[in-house]
Amino acid sequence: MCLAIPGKIVNIDGDEAYVDYGGSMKTANISMVDAKVGQYVVVHAGFAIEVMDEEEANETLKLWNDFLDSDTAEIDKPN
Repeated sequence: MCLAIPGKIVNIDGDEAYVDYGGSMKTANISMVDAKVGQYVVVHAGFAIEVMDEEEANETLKLWNDFLDSDTAEIDKPN
């Protein structure tokens, strides 16, 4: 399963962006989207596949955090 969690672009160097996921920094290729510093992107397999507006990104992050804070979130552990 793939979960699309938006990250905020903090720096761009050519086709490579540095994306902040709540304090965890990752790089992503942004050649498939028109993205700028300060925008939120959804990344799959190392490539930004969508630019999200800030309001949509914040709502998605809020829903994700609400789920993680709830009693319904479970982490499967290998047997």
